[in-house]
Amino acid sequence: MLTPRLALLLTLPPLMWAGNAVVGRMVSTSVPPLLLNAMRWSLVFLLLLPLAWRLLRRPAALLARWPYLLLIGVLGMGCYNALQYQALRSSTALNVTLITASMPVWMLAVGALMYGVRPSRQQFWGALLSLLGVALVITHGQLERLRELQFLPGDLLMLLAIFSWAVYSWLLARPPAHMQGEQKPAWNWAETMMSQLVFGLLFAAGSAGLEQSWTEQPLVWGPGLALALAYVAIGPSLIAYRCWGQGVAEAGPTLAGFFVNLTPVFAALMSAALLGEWPAWYHGLAFALIAAGIVVSARPARSPDRSL
Repeated sequence: MLTPRLALLLTLPPLMWAGNAVVGRMVSTSVPPLLLNAMRWSLVFLLLLPLAWRLLRRPAALLARWPYLLLIGVLGMGCYNALQYQALRSSTALNVTLITASMPVWMLAVGALMYGVRPSRQQFWGALLSLLGVALVITHGQLERLRELQFLPGDLLMLLAIFSWAVYSWLLARPPAHMQGEQKPAWNWAETMMSQLVFGLLFAAGSAGLEQSWTEQPLVWGPGLALALAYVAIGPSLIAYRCWGQGVAEAGPTLAGFFVNLTPVFAALMSAALLGEWPAWYHGLAFALIAAGIVVSARPARSPDRSL
């Protein structure tokens, strides 16, 4: 059942990720994308350390589950964010959030192909309503403008990022079959996140190292970059991943995917705020359509993919 608490848990991540797209675009000329990703997760590691240091003193627990933790760490913290920052170098924040809005479709596809979860009629209608709401935002209420929409090279990278996030979300909710009978470690939320981060950070750092061998873009330090790093480490990382993990565990990955469609709405509102413009009528209608899609897809009688 979609409670107000659960709705809040799943709404905070797209709010934070909308800001992440805008900030990532703003600092794209100051720091190479893979280095930005590695710096982001290095800062998260330091912030988590006071809460999760006990986990690192018991490496046996990590090693016992290392294939699974490596996979979700690379997919959720390595690939997804690195691909997003790389995409923002040749695409716009609007295009990136637009492609992010296809998340429900990818969630349904991954669930069907990897887990045999057949999408329900409600989920199809929910996806349609949500995508219609996103279309209203990107066309400013004039749907005929969809024919003028142009996609950029970075959009393909963002598609790969969304696919990796969909697989990551399903793996969070439904680990591989051989692990489902195992007793879960008694980790708190910080230790759970750290268990993924250890492996994701290794991938991010290695990717950043390789990037330095071919890129000529210098790292330009400044107050803006420092503030950007603080934001992407705290908001889109600590807060968003904590809420997303809890939300997916309670609601299931398919329903959670519908909330990602709020990202373009939040991004449009942030852009409007930076430009000093008031939200237009289509922002309210888009939000209503996306919310309706979430409600339709959340009907308990048709939610076969709920987490166990």
